[in-house]
Amino acid sequence: MKQQIGVVGLAVMGKNLALNMESKGFSVAVYN
Repeated sequence: MKQQIGVVGLAVMGKNLALNMESKGFSVAVYN
């Protein structure tokens, strides 16, 4: 089962967090 992750408020830490999760195979939706 593929996990879906949402990240709200990117800034520096959120951007890197979202990119890292995406590179690990998670489906990531972001909102800044």
